[in-house]
Amino acid sequence: MYSIEQEKFFIDSAHLFAERELNSDDLNSLKDIIHYADWKYYVQDDPVLADAAYDYLFKQLKNIEEKNPSLITLDSPTQRVAKGLNKDFPTVSHLVPMLSLENSYNAEDLIDWDRKCRELSEQEHIEYCVEPKFDGASISLVYENDILTRGATRGNGTEGDDITMNTKQIRSIPIKANISQFHIKQIEIRGEVVITKKRFAAYNEKLITNGEQALANARNAASGSLRIKDTNEVAKRNLDAFLYNVSYTSLIENQTVHPAMQTHKGMLESLSQLGFKTSLDNIKTFYHIDDVIRYVQEFEEKRDGLPYEIDGMVVKVNRIDLQERIGQTSHHPRWAIAYKFKARQATSKLINVEYQVGRTGSVTPVAKILPVALGGVTISSLSLFNEEVVKEKQLMIGDTVLIERAGDVIPYVVKSFPELRTGEEQEIIFPSHCPVCSEVLYKPEEEAVWRCTNINCEAQVIERIAHYASKDALDIRGLGDALVRKFYEQGFLKNIVGIYHLPFEQIKSLEGFGEKSMINLKDAIEKSKTQPLHRLIFGLGIRYVGETTAKALARTVSHLTDLYEKTKEDLLRIDDVGEKVATSILEFFSHHDNRSILEALEKEGVCLANTQKNDAMQGDLVGKTFLFTGTMTMKRSEAEALVEKNGGSIVGSVSSKLNYLVVGEDAGSKLEKAKKLGTITILSEEEFMGLLG
Repeated sequence: MYSIEQEKFFIDSAHLFAERELNSDDLNSLKDIIHYADWKYYVQDDPVLADAAYDYLFKQLKNIEEKNPSLITLDSPTQRVAKGLNKDFPTVSHLVPMLSLENSYNAEDLIDWDRKCRELSEQEHIEYCVEPKFDGASISLVYENDILTRGATRGNGTEGDDITMNTKQIRSIPIKANISQFHIKQIEIRGEVVITKKRFAAYNEKLITNGEQALANARNAASGSLRIKDTNEVAKRNLDAFLYNVSYTSLIENQTVHPAMQTHKGMLESLSQLGFKTSLDNIKTFYHIDDVIRYVQEFEEKRDGLPYEIDGMVVKVNRIDLQERIGQTSHHPRWAIAYKFKARQATSKLINVEYQVGRTGSVTPVAKILPVALGGVTISSLSLFNEEVVKEKQLMIGDTVLIERAGDVIPYVVKSFPELRTGEEQEIIFPSHCPVCSEVLYKPEEEAVWRCTNINCEAQVIERIAHYASKDALDIRGLGDALVRKFYEQGFLKNIVGIYHLPFEQIKSLEGFGEKSMINLKDAIEKSKTQPLHRLIFGLGIRYVGETTAKALARTVSHLTDLYEKTKEDLLRIDDVGEKVATSILEFFSHHDNRSILEALEKEGVCLANTQKNDAMQGDLVGKTFLFTGTMTMKRSEAEALVEKNGGSIVGSVSSKLNYLVVGEDAGSKLEKAKKLGTITILSEEEFMGLLG
């Protein structure tokens, strides 16, 4: 997209701009630099500017535009920032209908399709282009005079929802692309919005930590994100967009079709050159269908190694003139076909639905099915997530159901088969009362989850105690879920305070609980009293407060009760705390029963003071940030604890905020990024230990 000379010019200019106050004369150069930095970061995955330098330039751009509103243009990077919420998503017509693809499932299908293509095109041999079929949400982008003017969902293929502002939150989609260099005035480009497996797993983990329902698959996460009204929330999803087809072009007057746009692969290469994200690295062309078959079968074997979910490969006639000659039906183009990978699906019988109550009171329907092997595991139960999912899929007990397990994500019900019903099926009636304590269930208007609001509900109490004792909280080894339940049923445990006065004389008489087990549990309980404050905060099970937020909260206080005095405004100034989290924290620490529990814990000897904060003020690493990558001889958690004990802090990614990157064996992209930034000190494990003396 950029020549070596241009890249050097932009980097040099960025450094010069960072050293002085900018004015309106610098506006166009400033926009070009930011567009270039975005492309390097979001498309090439190769950042060239430190976060602080980028933020400074962006702020300068905003300042200039605020002082000179008449200079604001549609291609300005500031136009990605939304002014409030999307009110609605009006329906818009695609310039060309978004047709479905014909599917194939074996080599015979592809051979037959190849025969038809050769017959319709009157060609003895055809060059085919083969590319991954992303499992995401389809979008259509329209650019006119080099500017992104519209983004739309697929909809019914003819019309879709206008999601222009949301597409601007996907940073791999440029808001300016020099399509005119290819003689084009207006272009419609098709693509797929996806979320990486890693980001999807992290997002689900955050939902679970916050007491919310996990999403079934990455495709649903991407698709649902496109129609969120809050554009800031869309931006947080870290979506990507791969562009795979040019469906329409309108040429500049008196211009002819550019040679690069005469083949499908040439179009993709042109899109890549224009700054779009494509899958060129995995795209190949072949002149014989046998080679196509060999490639798609090889690719199926390595699909799990890709960062994104794909569910097949797409084979297209490469020459555009031949595509036009072969034509299309009202449903699908004849010149393209999808080779679908073997489905990770199976059918089973839904025999019952049970309801689980989590520590935040969320009631989750769980489907019990006849055991079935799928993706290397035997599945006999799977989450139905919430009542709305049950209604949407029109499930009944006794139904034959299709289940799916894509990649490593949790299995879920795709659909039922109403046509196979015998009349003996039973309606699934969601309970109105808690299945454990019989409290009336409550569903907040803005949520899909029913909740039990009784904080003394047995299920919640047991889950809360188990969470408090878990590895990432107070780390009370030996006090697992099964033992917590057993102690609760025996009357030994009623809340987390009870952990500290367990009747060990009675416990040692229990079957399977020997002298050594008792000694180890006593030691673990005693050790928990001196755990760092952030572990205690996490262990309290405050809704929406995960480990990262717990650490951020702990850094702001000398004693846990300092949080009693904090206002919502105070909390919102803390990293990783938003409106919803702040409200939850305020509610927790203002509740009389919760304060009583904290007071009781302190009487039992649990440390509520932030001893690490006091130590940190005197440590050798005060104010220094660290990140670890690669395989090390010591545990990552131990290394991070050493940093915090000596006054330093841990960050989650490579950026200008990072001082030290400690690398072990097989260090990957983090090391490369740190080298390119040039401002980060890179240490081996031995050098890190030497730094600590």
